[in-house]
Amino acid sequence: MDWLNAIVQGTLLGGLYALFAAGLSLIFGVMRLVNIAHGDMIILAAYLGLTVTTATGLHPLLALVLVVPTMGVIGYVLQRGLLNQTLGDDLLPPLLVTFGLSVIIQNGLLEVYSADPQKMDAGALETASVAVGGLNLGVLPVLTFAVAVAVIWGLQWTFYHTALGRAFRAVSDNQDIAQLMGLNRRHIFGVAMALALGVTAIAGILLGIRTSFDPSIGGGRLIFGFEAVIIGGLGNLWGTLVGGVILGVAQTVGAKIDPGWQILSGHLAFLLILAIRPNGLFPRIS
Repeated sequence: MDWLNAIVQGTLLGGLYALFAAGLSLIFGVMRLVNIAHGDMIILAAYLGLTVTTATGLHPLLALVLVVPTMGVIGYVLQRGLLNQTLGDDLLPPLLVTFGLSVIIQNGLLEVYSADPQKMDAGALETASVAVGGLNLGVLPVLTFAVAVAVIWGLQWTFYHTALGRAFRAVSDNQDIAQLMGLNRRHIFGVAMALALGVTAIAGILLGIRTSFDPSIGGGRLIFGFEAVIIGGLGNLWGTLVGGVILGVAQTVGAKIDPGWQILSGHLAFLLILAIRPNGLFPRIS
């Protein structure tokens, strides 16, 4: 039962990792942009949530009503004002610019909030649990996994069943032809980044409820997100969920063997899958 519990808890943890990764997968799938600042944007969203809850007294989940659109606007403005200028055949400029953004965000958060760890208070939600077949499942991890499934389903549906999704796929397949057909690729890229950072806001709030955070931990969240994306297959949203689950299960099983192996076990699982399937388990077919 202990091993089963470790697997179940790892699966639920994978939902959070999938939320870390969904935005990365989306923007890579649409514009082939690797955002080095993605992890720091997750932490930025967590701090925005903390500010909203402190200033208004709202529950952290209700703070999403303000944080999600705020992060969406930040994403659109950032893409239109800066990142669009870096896109092209050379992958180095966007990497350098987003690395610079990472440094700026980290230092800005340090100046405003200090290096002290912070955490959002969600009240009884943090400790509530339900008994399922002899296992006690935390309500918050179950909610996080359910939100991850809903978000990825929503992104998948948007991508394949809406006019916006068709625009995403058109500019992803061939930017020049899409532009000739009347699509403004700069606007489409801005909307894609806005959507990605909206998902990032959800991840940041749920992270801030689950555990403490400080300005320096964005890099670790970025690594977890990258690993989940690559395990699942670049550009495959459902693969991202599978990648997050595999990463989460590897970590909890590793921690069960030895607490010091938790993070290492996730990295080892990532390297093993990468060695067997270099393109991930479910690579998107172009």
